[in-house]
Amino acid sequence: MSKPAGGFKARLKQLDRRQQAAFMAALCERLLPNYGLYAQMSGVGDPRALRVILDLAWEALLVREAKIDFARQAEKLVELEPPGDDDSFGARRAVEAVMALATLLDTLQSETPDAPQAVSGLSMSGVQAYIEMTEGSEADDAEQAAARLREHPLMDDERGFQAAVLEAAEQRLDREALKALRRLGRNDGVSNLGLSLD
Repeated sequence: MSKPAGGFKARLKQLDRRQQAAFMAALCERLLPNYGLYAQMSGVGDPRALRVILDLAWEALLVREAKIDFARQAEKLVELEPPGDDDSFGARRAVEAVMALATLLDTLQSETPDAPQAVSGLSMSGVQAYIEMTEGSEADDAEQAAARLREHPLMDDERGFQAAVLEAAEQRLDREALKALRRLGRNDGVSNLGLSLD
């Protein structure tokens, strides 16, 4: 199968709705440990409930006849968000996981052409925030900060991961391909920030 033409964003736009959902589900898998870590540290949130919702999204992709009430799942998801007054780093990363999953649920219910780009951006911005928090310097000018981001191994890993997920999502998504994509997304339990619950 020939590779679709264009850059990353152009290729994202060429995905059909099922491919879009598969791309986003894989990215959600990789964001999930961040939510789990936040819940572990703060005692707030329910990682298992988040896992169930994402599993239902995969089920909808794997079993075309699956009857899942995604509007109801979206309501449940709202209840899993960290409290609005928690502005901690962990809470913001947990919110990203919830938002990415909410965007995936939207796509499973209706056409949302820009959704994959939104989820891609959420994952990237989490990595950016992490790099800025752990290695940023007040003395940096904008150019130095941008260069550090570009060259950082975590950002490099994020770009590589998203490219691999996109390439997998562009293929014919039979059962085996979807299972492989899910495994890719799980990334051995390591999140986009290089963190895991173990």
